[in-house]
Amino acid sequence: MKRIYNAYYEYLKTVDTHFVRYLYDRIPWDDPLVLILGTRGVGKTTMMLQHILLTHKEEESLYVSADNPFLSTTSLIDLAEYFCNHGGEYLYIDEVHKYPGWAREIKTIYDIYHTRLNIKLSGSSMIDIIRGIEVDLSRRCLPFVLEPMSFREYLNYSLGLDIKPFTLDEILAGKVKLPKDVEYPLQLFGQYLRSGNYPFFKERDFLRRIDIVVSQTLDVDIPQQINASMATVRKLKKLMQVLAQSTPFKPNLSHLGRTLEMDRTSVGDMLYHLEKAGLLRQLREDEDIMDRLTKVEKVYLNNPNLCYSLCDEEPDKGTLRETFFFSQMAVNHKVVASPVSDFIVDGHTFEVGGKNKKRKQIANVDDSYVVKDDIMYAYQNIIPLWMFGLNY
Repeated sequence: MKRIYNAYYEYLKTVDTHFVRYLYDRIPWDDPLVLILGTRGVGKTTMMLQHILLTHKEEESLYVSADNPFLSTTSLIDLAEYFCNHGGEYLYIDEVHKYPGWAREIKTIYDIYHTRLNIKLSGSSMIDIIRGIEVDLSRRCLPFVLEPMSFREYLNYSLGLDIKPFTLDEILAGKVKLPKDVEYPLQLFGQYLRSGNYPFFKERDFLRRIDIVVSQTLDVDIPQQINASMATVRKLKKLMQVLAQSTPFKPNLSHLGRTLEMDRTSVGDMLYHLEKAGLLRQLREDEDIMDRLTKVEKVYLNNPNLCYSLCDEEPDKGTLRETFFFSQMAVNHKVVASPVSDFIVDGHTFEVGGKNKKRKQIANVDDSYVVKDDIMYAYQNIIPLWMFGLNY
């Protein structure tokens, strides 16, 4: 047990609390069981450790990663019992999906100790996590998803600012104002599209680090949770490459099936798993129905940084614009396909393009907007693309 505590104290020494992710203030930290989901590298671990430093005494809390070798010989139940019996109150278990049978043991811990113990979990394997919630933790656990960084967060983190989020209504009304410190938002926006979706953007070899995130997701996370063979893993990687070179991709499952030598149902399953793993976003006619049978209009990579990481050449600008808009709006709003334009967000119709984009496609559509890249200011129903990155 001493090794667990030593590792915990060492982790705390590495954490900075000057910048916290948008989700931090949305989590009901006092709830007895909360689960933080998110793809690898988005900052789940840091956020948990920040909460310890900002709100608890170190001795009343404990952080442990579920893949710690100590847990190969000691159960989570035994760990929780020891922790409670020694005065512990706040238990943080990171990457919980890496512990076999995690959901059943967390259920047991909750049922025994929920009046004495506050439990926070994180996991990056959304497929397994969702299954665990549905089967063992129904009505006990509050799940939250931590998305990649917004443009607002990128500005705050890189420049040391405190820009507050703007609502969609404020953005559409042209009420966005940046502090004087941001003299060249378009230049910063270009940097963000290339390398600003993950908190480790300040570190060296950023694109290589994203490659590692993608590889571990394809080689480890998805195969472990769906019991995939090596042949299936190779097909997953091939599918990702096909999508990376052609997104936004209007899926033809039969054609993809022939390319991958699979039936169309299996291709649909793959797209579903890639979406749940946080590598893709699928644009549907109805966002409320997210299963493998729902018709998908277009498939996008999860965020613009993946476009740069996975594409052999410079990504298409139109693809980057749509990927950015979709990824930013999907966090707080319902985004669905439009029969006449690119997107419908909470009933508003949007056409996304460059600075010369016209209103022709949506001229006769009420409550419609042209979203233009490479412009600084909003004018009537023309909104700069970068402003939508300030929504969360």
